Amino acid sequence: MTALIPRAAIVGISGPALSPDEAAMFRAFPPSGVILFARNIQDPAQLAGLIGSLRQALPRDADIMVDQEGGRVARLRPPHWLPHPPAAALGRLFEANPPDGLRAAWLTGALIGLDCRAAGFTIAATPVLDISVPGAHDVIGDRAFAEHPVTVARLGRAVANGLLAAGVLPVGKHAPGHGRARVDSHLSLPTVEQTDLSADIRPFALDADLPWMMTAHIVYRALDPMLPATLSATVIETIIRGRIGFEGVLVTDDLAMKALSGAPADLASRALAAGCDIALYCSGDFASTEALLRQCPPLTQAAQRRLRAGRTAAATRRLTLDRAALAAERGRLLA
Repeated sequence: MTALIPRAAIVGISGPALSPDEAAMFRAFPPSGVILFARNIQDPAQLAGLIGSLRQALPRDADIMVDQEGGRVARLRPPHWLPHPPAAALGRLFEANPPDGLRAAWLTGALIGLDCRAAGFTIAATPVLDISVPGAHDVIGDRAFAEHPVTVARLGRAVANGLLAAGVLPVGKHAPGHGRARVDSHLSLPTVEQTDLSADIRPFALDADLPWMMTAHIVYRALDPMLPATLSATVIETIIRGRIGFEGVLVTDDLAMKALSGAPADLASRALAAGCDIALYCSGDFASTEALLRQCPPLTQAAQRRLRAGRTAAATRRLTLDRAALAAERGRLLA
């Protein structure tokens, strides 16, 4: 019997335990993976039980993702998991001492990866490759490493390499650049009027070999005057796949964000038709998640190839790491 190809979607669940209805939904309409948030995570024992339940309900190679950047974007938190500095703290260290900054970034990626891997996650949605732009909305803020594109790219790559050394896949976000937005895309649709986006795009181009990237829910007037990047074939084909040269897995930002309007299932169809590989829908609302998975097509052959390449990278680049020693070294660098 031919194995059922998963749907081209990663979705959220409602609470700290997988409900019978959610498990049945995943068996009927198997997603490519699940993303967990603070509402799903209490402590290591509970999380282990939840991920065990997910593994029983999901396809064998399904991914389990978490937003774990450090700073204010962290779902795994003390006292059970390590705290991590925001990207801007690593950027400040790099400005003072570039080798120490790069080392601290790699250590942060490795330490995030070790916690994620031990918990059962396969993907951590970091690093942020958006540049810091004075006067922009602080939805990015200290999540950005720096203003200079090359600095962002170097520190982002160091974090990504640390994650891969721990056996966890990184996600570069938010292509082709969220740093210039003047409103929060969680709440409304940003429009960027800037005509020269070279600085925004450059970190993504320099890190184009990362295994995963995430799109931005932003209208870039110079690129597509009507559609946000997530839904724009023009932006995805000519900028993300073309100018940036990204060949890995392209996942949308959360389709539940208010930057986008319309039924989540329809948004997923539009994003996939525009060229995204996977639609991300994080709300955990059962009815809309089921509707999305019912309507969502299977992964394309190209997406399947990209997913396999990413998993191979995580497996082959994984190292044996000493968590306590790495944490102590990072502590000294950041002191």
